[in-house]
Amino acid sequence: MAETPANQGRLSIVVHAGAFDRVHYALMMAAAAAAVDRPVTLFFTMGATQALRRPDGWVNLAGAEWDDHLKERNIADFETLLQSCAAMDVGFMVCEAGLKAEDMTADDLRDDITIEVSGLVTFFGQTEAEGQTLFV
Repeated sequence: MAETPANQGRLSIVVHAGAFDRVHYALMMAAAAAAVDRPVTLFFTMGATQALRRPDGWVNLAGAEWDDHLKERNIADFETLLQSCAAMDVGFMVCEAGLKAEDMTADDLRDDITIEVSGLVTFFGQTEAEGQTLFV
């Protein structure tokens, strides 16, 4: 496994857009960082919260037909990435305001992965000064 410099800190990714390719790529970044032992938090809000709707809300994201296209090219599909991230202890957070904006509640979220429903204050409390925050 590749070695990660000690000063890289947590990677925090704000997943905002509800387009399949953006959510998929956020999962790819999270999986890659976790694979090199970097702590990662994904913070889903607004349209991206639909990706975590049960049972397979991501199928309704704009562009989800690309999932089969990616699999045919040996690129990790959405479910594989999601489950891999969960297995590598990537943190999943969903914004309370984002859920409300999408007319969702915590009961609408998948129960096969651990998802913390919280707000921006909690998210910012978990980010690290020496880490990075990306907005997708």
